[in-house]
Amino acid sequence: MLARGTAAHPAERAWLEACRPAYRALLAEDPVTEALAAAAIRPRWTSALVTAPPLWPAEETFTARVPQILQLTREEALEDLAVGLGRAAPRILHRDDLPERACGLLQWTWTHAVEPHWPRRRRILETDIVARTARLALGGWATAISGMRPGMRWLGGGRLQINSNANPPRELSGADLFFVPVTMSGGWVNWTMPALGKAPACDPGGLPRRFAVMYPCAGALTRTGSALPATSALNALLGQARAEILVRLDTPKSTTHLVALTGQSLGAVGRHLTILRDSGLLRRSRAGRSVLYYRTPLGDDLVGARQ
Repeated sequence: MLARGTAAHPAERAWLEACRPAYRALLAEDPVTEALAAAAIRPRWTSALVTAPPLWPAEETFTARVPQILQLTREEALEDLAVGLGRAAPRILHRDDLPERACGLLQWTWTHAVEPHWPRRRRILETDIVARTARLALGGWATAISGMRPGMRWLGGGRLQINSNANPPRELSGADLFFVPVTMSGGWVNWTMPALGKAPACDPGGLPRRFAVMYPCAGALTRTGSALPATSALNALLGQARAEILVRLDTPKSTTHLVALTGQSLGAVGRHLTILRDSGLLRRSRAGRSVLYYRTPLGDDLVGARQ
């Protein structure tokens, strides 16, 4: 997003306007980093130098993950950049500290553009995972993957179509496949370079063994804090905070999910859910480790009447 200068959605515009000038200044001051960013972030290919799949366990922190890029040699890094460029990388990048430069670019981006906003973004990502997990439990892979990203769909029989490109199929039995939500408007697919990762990254035939599908969070999630419309009558009956929660429960959601969507505190959301549930407007059920809340027919009727 910093490279292309286009906000993923209106909620990201203020963030982009605040962070991009410093990013552009960083590149202007360092021709090597500027050339690296231009080579690594291409319209149809993003280098594994800056977007390697997560390791297992997935809870590994940013500070622990980034230094592993230093395992790459200059030749391995240049080879990966050449894939996206369709030609050899510029001469300015033929230097022994190229992996260190990639780490520096990622570290700067994390420190200046991501970390200050990370608690909010993490809530958005976690709530999307909860929602997808619930859909998986209720309707299987076809339901969970539906709408995840353009061109992606479950074909059945253990077959997954990840995009509409005319590429040959790949057999991934025994490989790790991660689904990773992002707060951007688009997504991508990547895999581990042989030199990255604590476990063998490739099978004996050279096929990567760790893949990741990055997909955009549901649009409603990214607009954290924006309220859905509710009539003055519904607000007067329930109170504005409880009315918003009831309206948002058009699909099952967890308490954490509702906190991210409404901007209310965890304690406040919990109290509102208890009141709505005791009033017969909500029910709850467990999906894995999460407790999901959803409207009863009475709750649906009450929300429908606001129209």
